[in-house]
Amino acid sequence: MEIIILPLFAYCVGSVSSAIIVCKTMGLSDPRTLGSRNPGATNVLRIGGRKAAAITLFGDVLKGFLPVLAAKFTTDSATIIAVVGGAAFLGHLFPLFFGFKGGKGVAAALGVFAGTSPAVTLILVSVWLAVAVIFRYSSVAALTAAACAPVLVLWLLPEMAYFFLALFIGTLLFWRHRANISRFMAGNENKIQL
Repeated sequence: MEIIILPLFAYCVGSVSSAIIVCKTMGLSDPRTLGSRNPGATNVLRIGGRKAAAITLFGDVLKGFLPVLAAKFTTDSATIIAVVGGAAFLGHLFPLFFGFKGGKGVAAALGVFAGTSPAVTLILVSVWLAVAVIFRYSSVAALTAAACAPVLVLWLLPEMAYFFLALFIGTLLFWRHRANISRFMAGNENKIQL
């Protein structure tokens, strides 16, 4: 029963779009209509500033974190916990409540990893920050962290289910950032202001 109910709950939680809710609450334009048209924290930063972006980021991290935490309180099965993390992440990418058109998943992935392993999360955040500060490309920072995640999980966590979760998340992050990769290769990718 847990293998059905917990992932469904996680998917629904992941489907709540922090970016859209924050922008609507703060009187900003729908993030799907401006900037990169991506309902995520980086685009909210561009169109609404740091406060709106910080709230969006927190909300997106939380919706990855809370379902994993709930699963950990409910079961000891790493497989179920990993499936729950994957479901929350998929909810962000393909939200039930917003026409299955969601964000790219970086903050939601961070929340999933935070629920799974604080050590892995700390290293991934450090990687993201270092790359973002040096190169000032959010997408490059995110993809570098995504590439590191499966290796870190394999090194620091004993359960293979978490490795497959990291591989799944990393693969989807690269797929969701394919336009960013093309723009970066063409020299047209937008930089972030830190």
